[in-house]
Amino acid sequence: MSLSADEYKQQGNAAFSAKDYDKAVDLFTKAIEVSETPNHVLFSNRSGTYASMKKFNDALKDANECIEINPTWSKGYNRRGAAHFGLGDLDEAEAAYKKALDLDANNKAAQDGLAQVHRTQEARSAQPDMGLSKIFSDPNMIENLKKNPKTAEMMKDPQLVAKLIGFQANPQSMGAELFSDPRLMTVMATLMGVDLNMPDLSASNSMPKEPTDAANEAAPTTEEAKPAAAEEAKPAAAAETPAAQEPEKMEVDEEDKNKVAADAAKAEGNKAYKAHNFDEAIAHYNKAWELCKDITYLNNRSAAEYEKGDYATAIKTLEEAVEQGRDMRADYKLIAKSFARMGNSYYKQDDLPKAIEYYQKSLTEHRTADILTKLRNTEKELKTREAEAYINPEKAEEARLQGKEFFTKGDWPKAVEAYTEMIKRAPEDARGYSNRAAALAKLMSFPSAIEDCDKAIEKDPSFIRAYIRKANAQIAVKEFSSALATLDEARTKDSEANNGANTKEIDQLYYKASSQRFQPTNSNESPEEVYKRAMQDPEVQRIMQDPVIQSILSQAQSDPAALQEHMKNPEIFSKIQTLIAAGIIQTGRR
Repeated sequence: MSLSADEYKQQGNAAFSAKDYDKAVDLFTKAIEVSETPNHVLFSNRSGTYASMKKFNDALKDANECIEINPTWSKGYNRRGAAHFGLGDLDEAEAAYKKALDLDANNKAAQDGLAQVHRTQEARSAQPDMGLSKIFSDPNMIENLKKNPKTAEMMKDPQLVAKLIGFQANPQSMGAELFSDPRLMTVMATLMGVDLNMPDLSASNSMPKEPTDAANEAAPTTEEAKPAAAEEAKPAAAAETPAAQEPEKMEVDEEDKNKVAADAAKAEGNKAYKAHNFDEAIAHYNKAWELCKDITYLNNRSAAEYEKGDYATAIKTLEEAVEQGRDMRADYKLIAKSFARMGNSYYKQDDLPKAIEYYQKSLTEHRTADILTKLRNTEKELKTREAEAYINPEKAEEARLQGKEFFTKGDWPKAVEAYTEMIKRAPEDARGYSNRAAALAKLMSFPSAIEDCDKAIEKDPSFIRAYIRKANAQIAVKEFSSALATLDEARTKDSEANNGANTKEIDQLYYKASSQRFQPTNSNESPEEVYKRAMQDPEVQRIMQDPVIQSILSQAQSDPAALQEHMKNPEIFSKIQTLIAAGIIQTGRR
């Protein structure tokens, strides 16, 4: 899992303190990449690290980026001054440090850096350069040396090229190198147009075998400048590195020192929280917030207040967290956490609408499965409570009588409304669903009528009227097999609960469903055609293949009364009725 920008930054500071500059650069780079918004401090810290590595061009690039993000932050100009100083650009370094002091007159690093620049400028002025400034002022110097046959080969060495670039910025610094590298004598002679009758040293053993970083060679050394009178040949430009070369303690100045202290207070708060010492935890979180404005500390404080049962205070703390977080452009995940905890607090106060509101706000900031589940459960609970609060048997009876009146008048829509009100007032009364199903059937809304009948049967499995109304609706939508199954179930329940009081109505409806199921397309069908058509039905095929039915049909041919006796069995009755409806068994009714 990737870390936050702040976590990468802290690790980068630690790597810098350990002088592991490559690692520090990598960590600050990662912090820059994951930061929600451009962060000037991160570019400042990486600039300081590059300066410590003497990669002054990279340091300058990051310093400029830091200033572009926050032009009012004086420390960014410290970074620019340090980078220019490292490159030997004293005038630019001086301007940068002066700008830092304009923004913050008490900026100690800028004061020291400016003083250092002035000392170096004075040292340069105090030393004669023997005309070197004029020689090295030619912007085409490097290209001319590369083209000159005497120096062309040695100019392929990047180390030598880096030295010459450094001398262009600071000619006086050449003094110490002139006699230690014979190639420089050839270069000087070429630049001055003097023939020293020296052999070509481009292939001499003095040439380094391995090139080094040109930027490092061009960088100033760490010695302090001394007056020219004290050290005759000592180059002034090699005198000092800028005072701000240490990246201002990598912003571990006040900002990060406070952050470290705040995190320590937070850790103590966490210990107290786990030990259920919530007042102590709150005190530690308050200290952390005072040291560093990170809304994580407010979120933690609210958790302790929540555990104390002080939900109103927790909500106020979280409101402050959201307000401050918006101003500071805090991570949206932290804002989401604040809203979620506000939802939890309102839930504990039994204010479900408010809890739902803040769970929704949390999900708007950052969608998580946990908060989504809480939202859905709370919405469901609120709906259940509202439904329970609405229950009133007396009002339900009033609605039932009103629905009956509308039904009798043929006002089916009003009847549906009245029965719906009855259901809300008495959700466990099966009559409301059954009565509404009857009204819906009149409106030709058969699928909805079937659903209501199922609900009525669920509430009261012995409510036969619901079965009958369901079967009627199923027949209307030509679900004949389903209608027959419903009527079989109705017959069983009627026998158990009512001693078969509704048998006649059930049988008539059963015959209606069965006959419509096998309704012939041609009224003049021959018995053979009827039989052929009927045998195409899978259910008829299964019945005719049943050995028991085959035996009964064979017996009925010689003793028709035996068939009536067998039909007292509900299962046999159902199968015989299907065969009668299909036309396999002829009766007088057909």
